[in-house]
Amino acid sequence: MNRFARILKHRWLDERDLARTLDDALLARIEARVAASEKRHSGEIRVCAEAGLPLSYLWRGASARERALAMFGKLRVWDTEHNNGVLIYLLFAERDVEIVADRGLDRHVSASQWREVMERMRASFRQGEFEAGLNAAIDAVDALLVQHFPLAPGEHNPNELPDKPHLR
Repeated sequence: MNRFARILKHRWLDERDLARTLDDALLARIEARVAASEKRHSGEIRVCAEAGLPLSYLWRGASARERALAMFGKLRVWDTEHNNGVLIYLLFAERDVEIVADRGLDRHVSASQWREVMERMRASFRQGEFEAGLNAAIDAVDALLVQHFPLAPGEHNPNELPDKPHLR
């Protein structure tokens, strides 16, 4: 896709389009799913969805991955005690997704495992099944965090990051 067509596509969609797709009820269900997940492990899951990339990203041809890495930092997903925060990022204009995991978890998970989770999400999103795609991603990340960072009996996750999805 050429640069100008991509810019037009991203500028055409805005937060209202995103809010119609990810309505308040769906966001509440996603928030509850993240909260329930974090009772099973010491990790933190953060969901971020954007209608489109900022113009500066579009102008230089930046990818969804580049934006996800930036949001990983801006939302402080890296700032957890066990370095096991995970960002699930949705770029609505391109129906693209990225997962960025902090080094504590990333060292245990292969690139092919992350690609598999993202491909399942992309397939759901292409079919317009955003809730199913997000639920599957949260469940997959939850399983990895439970495997590598389970809570000991009686231990409690201090919930270092908000569970509510971040929309832009």
